Order: sequence, then structure tokens, then C-alpha cells
Amino acid sequence: MKPPKLIYAGSAKQQKAASWAKRRDTYAWNSKVNYRLHPEQYKVGKGEQGVLLCEPYKSEILPYWRFKTPKIAQESSEKIFEMFNDYLSRDEFIGADMARKYLQMGYTRARRYANHQGGLKYDKQTGQELPYAIEDQVKAQSARIFYAKWREAEANPHYQKLKKEWKIKFG
Repeated sequence: MKPPKLIYAGSAKQQKAASWAKRRDTYAWNSKVNYRLHPEQYKVGKGEQGVLLCEPYKSEILPYWRFKTPKIAQESSEKIFEMFNDYLSRDEFIGADMARKYLQMGYTRARRYANHQGGLKYDKQTGQELPYAIEDQVKAQSARIFYAKWREAEANPHYQKLKKEWKIKFG
């Protein structure tokens, strides 16, 4: 009996791209939708999902998202938190949720850079997680700054109320 023929499946990056191509049309967020004009199409999702796709919020918030140093992280998180509160003052849940996601992403990305030199978490060829490096204290401090603002946003009673109403109305 012949041994099975091995088929090259491509690098981890190629596999990820192929997987994305298969599910792109069913993904909950679409960069071609203006979610301010079509809020009914927005999905809350988990974590940071959709953060780099939802317009016009991405274009409004992303330019302020930075975490290179604690000073930059402080300025960035305060600006994004200010935007979060501005969206809430207009009962614009999607904007507030997107700002909250950027605060969360500031935390998670700064932590990644604190744990992995250069921010590279996975080996490009194998897809295996790389070992932790000696913690970068600058990025760790940036992460703590974003974490505090993210948790403050999550705990906001008006945000929680709008989120609950959104889920009841749109799922």
C-alpha cells in the first residue's frame, strides 16, 4: 500500500488568507457600509471585532490610536475616551462601542509588544506562538494606561444601557 501523498498547505499566513477569503462575505462587518447611516447592520461582537472595518468610526478614531510610550498612550487614551463620551452624549452607541474597542485594542496591542519584542506573537511560517521576551516596561505601562480607560468605558452606566438596548433591538 502506498503512503498518502503529502499536499503542501502553504504557510500559516497563506492558510489564514485562504480562510478569510472563504468567510469574508459572511463576516458581520463590512468596510463598504456606513454604519452611521445604516446602524441596523452593526453587530456588537466580541472584543475588538470589526474595529478596523466600521466606517466612519474607524476614520474618526484610528488617527488618535497610539501606544508607543506612556505619554503617547495617555494622550491617545484620553482623546479616545473623550470621543467615547461625545458619542454617548449623542446616544450614538456604535461610536461609543467602537471607541471602547479602540481602548481595548490599545491595551491588547501594547501588551503584545510588552510580551513579544517587535510585537510579533506568532512565527510567520509555522503559526506557532513565539516565546515571551523580557517584558518591555514602556509598553507594559502603556498597556496599563489603556486598560484603565477601557475598564472605565465598559463600566459607564449610559454605555451599558445603550448596549443592552442595542442587543434587544438588533441582536
